[in-house]
Amino acid sequence: MPMEKTFDPAAIEAKWAQEWESRGLFRPHRPDATPFTIVNPPPNVTGALHIGHALDNTLQDVLIRYERLRGKDALWVVGTDHAGIATQMVVERQLNERQQKRTDFTRDEFVGKVWEWKAESGGQITRQLRRLGCSMDWSREQFTMDPHFTKAVVKVFVDLHKKGLIYRDKRLVNWDPKLKTAISDLEVETQEVQGGFWHFKYPLADGVTLDDGRDHIVVATTRPETMLADMAVAVHPDDERYRSVIGKQVKLPITGRLVPVVADEHADPELGSGAVKITPGHDFNDFEVGKRAGFKPAEMLNMLDGDANVVQTADGLIPDEYIGLHRFRRDGIDGARELVVRRMKEAGFLIPHIDKDGGEHDAEPRTIQTPFGDRGGVVIEPWLTDQWYVDAKTLAQPPIQAVRDGRIQIVPKTWEKTFFNWMENIQPWCVSRQLWWGHRIPAWYGPRPDELNGFGYSDAPCFVGETEEDVRAEAASKYCVSPDRVFFADSPGKAGAVWVENSINGDTVVLYRDPDVLDTWFSSALWPFATLGWPENSELLKRHYPNDVLISGFDILFFWDARMAMQGMEFMGEVPWKTLYLHGLVRAPDGQKMSKSKGNVVDPIGLIDQYGADALRFFMAAMESQGRDIKMDDARLAGYRNFATKLWNAARFCEANGISASTSLEAPTAALPVNRWIIGEVADTVAAMEAAFAAYRFDDAANAIYSFAWDRFCDWYLELIKGAIDDETKTVAGWVLDQILVMLHPFMPFITEELWTGLGERADYPLITAKWPAPNAARDVGASADIDWLIKLVSELRAAKAELGLPPGARLTAHFPAELKDRADKLAAQLDRLARLQTISFDPAPAGASAQLVVEGETITVPLEGVIDIAAERERLTKALAAATKERDSLAGRLGNPSFVERAKPEAVEKARADHAAKEAEADRLAAALARLG
Repeated sequence: MPMEKTFDPAAIEAKWAQEWESRGLFRPHRPDATPFTIVNPPPNVTGALHIGHALDNTLQDVLIRYERLRGKDALWVVGTDHAGIATQMVVERQLNERQQKRTDFTRDEFVGKVWEWKAESGGQITRQLRRLGCSMDWSREQFTMDPHFTKAVVKVFVDLHKKGLIYRDKRLVNWDPKLKTAISDLEVETQEVQGGFWHFKYPLADGVTLDDGRDHIVVATTRPETMLADMAVAVHPDDERYRSVIGKQVKLPITGRLVPVVADEHADPELGSGAVKITPGHDFNDFEVGKRAGFKPAEMLNMLDGDANVVQTADGLIPDEYIGLHRFRRDGIDGARELVVRRMKEAGFLIPHIDKDGGEHDAEPRTIQTPFGDRGGVVIEPWLTDQWYVDAKTLAQPPIQAVRDGRIQIVPKTWEKTFFNWMENIQPWCVSRQLWWGHRIPAWYGPRPDELNGFGYSDAPCFVGETEEDVRAEAASKYCVSPDRVFFADSPGKAGAVWVENSINGDTVVLYRDPDVLDTWFSSALWPFATLGWPENSELLKRHYPNDVLISGFDILFFWDARMAMQGMEFMGEVPWKTLYLHGLVRAPDGQKMSKSKGNVVDPIGLIDQYGADALRFFMAAMESQGRDIKMDDARLAGYRNFATKLWNAARFCEANGISASTSLEAPTAALPVNRWIIGEVADTVAAMEAAFAAYRFDDAANAIYSFAWDRFCDWYLELIKGAIDDETKTVAGWVLDQILVMLHPFMPFITEELWTGLGERADYPLITAKWPAPNAARDVGASADIDWLIKLVSELRAAKAELGLPPGARLTAHFPAELKDRADKLAAQLDRLARLQTISFDPAPAGASAQLVVEGETITVPLEGVIDIAAERERLTKALAAATKERDSLAGRLGNPSFVERAKPEAVEKARADHAAKEAEADRLAAALARLG
């Protein structure tokens, strides 16, 4: 069937996506070949394809298709992450729409509803990845809550616990009062909030005074409500103002609590009064000060519940009127903050702020860097709780060494400094989350040995195991009971009922399960090996671990990449991947970060609908330059769609002229200079692309094939052979077009597969299974020199005609230096057809106005007398040159003004630079045109 006249991306994309997958062409099937493995960063099962996914997965697909073409046994592992917080939020939101809430159901019932949601709606992003053309092994699609993955997660937790690398501890966490769970530091977003800075008097106890006679210490705070749980006042040990009262006490207003004055370098003598109130249960810095002051975490006071409402502290000193209040004002009702300020003011302990106009205010206005949860969207509360922690510092040491000694190569290398800085200062990793959806922590708590019917103690014995049988055996040994007298409950509340039900038959031990689940990133850290069958020592695992490359956004370097390195080296004894490639962000056209709130988010599926998947993929790859951010540019997208159309039309030209698929991997034999030239161009392009891929320069690889296909093949080679297509040329042209399709395939898989199959009888040999070019040919220096000279000459002639206002088809006379006679004779046919020269003379050019064309150092003269109005043309060019020069100089002046460059918006400065470059190029072109007139 002849090719369709019009290139229609949508028609071919759906066809080939289904064809490749249905035939199993994405699966590794070359057991004797070198394996090549990458794993995709598993997107959230709740997600939809965003532009960052489009970049990330395009780069991975380019690489996997390239290595597949090179004969590797390529495996691209695909899957989705169960996304604990995000997925639970989605399902709870659906319940709320039906006037239901999570707690209307048992835990198992709710988890069942999440699985129902996943079955119905959890596959959107994988369908969209298929539209992008991702050649993932869909037959092995993974999910981080699959049974085999859960088995791996549990084993990792248990093994780390046995080694002392996972432990339970009472520490401050980032608590999200909306989601009612701890979140990691990496999930906290700092925002600027307009707040206040309050100054309070804290009276010294027992008649003690400062050296200046004051009977109080002044403290300042941005969180006055937390004074209800203050446990100390800190001053710098070298601060002369307070040295005499270190070790003394202050009596806190409102609670009456006596707290010590402690010496700690955290207090800055130059900041405020130099004295700092210390609330170790609600501030990360204060927590450390409290520990240095001798307070054990179990002794630190907590004044808030999981909803951030005030609860009574352990010493019972918070007045009743505060109990139950929210920390902040909400729904028109004052919170603990407002009440504390009011009571302090009434009691005379508030020091008012006097503004510059003499006005009196309760607080000094301040812009405060405030932590918010990235999903819950409310202010994070540092909260003292018992959580599970991973000893990240110990696990970080092998990856640090692996990067130092080159076993892990980070590209771009500039990210190494950031990696080392974070890993060398890493904090314990809180891995427990207060959710119902996720991997349940494999830990059970029992009663105190002397009180077998008591449950829910904070110091309860804990048992960790892969199965209940393992835990039962350990508990039976500890409590000295028979294993059949150990029973299990799902929560402390249910433990009592189980005990009552079974205690009639003698000593009975009831263990209740830890209610928390693991941080989503804990399970996804196992992705490079758990997806390959671990903990079973499968053939797939042996063959494809370690992975070859991980392609990732730099924004998850610590969320995921570093943690994969920790777990991979701990459990596999090897690095998880040999190269870590970190790409940048995709930004809005003006350079701003995309966000829903700004309304500048781009939908990649919409771009595919408009431009085609191939154009979007090529844009992403061509713009990815070693981790630099990419700016969206519709003009470039349209340009790459035009590139696909140009290739389509070139293939139609070949088809119409009897040029079809090649049967040779090596370059065919050629005698004609134009054919020897294009074979050399192919060889150079293959070498350039291979060098670019080896250096992970996706942009260089894309630009190499783009330049060759558009410029050398479509624009010049096809024009050079037009009207002279003999059998040799048909063979060479067919072979060259095949090489283009293979080299372009990683970037533009759909159109290249369609053309590959359409131009030859090879339905059982699709392009995705073809071989990477191996021309086995070198550049013919003589042929290349001739054709390159011809191209330069024709380009100069066409430019001159355009500058002089002559029609492209105008036939002119040219005077060549005598040294060019042999070359001109050899290329006579092409000179006649492309250069449109009616006469070529080797005599000296006549006197008078002429265009002087300098080609590779030789001057070719084109007389213009009688061809154009010389005077009028000179006047036109002179005026145009003056206007362009004036605009160029004006823009140069603006860019040379530091005030403009420093104060103007970045996009305005960038536009001025682009305009200046354009006007400078225009002035140069016009000056050259004037010079040609002689």
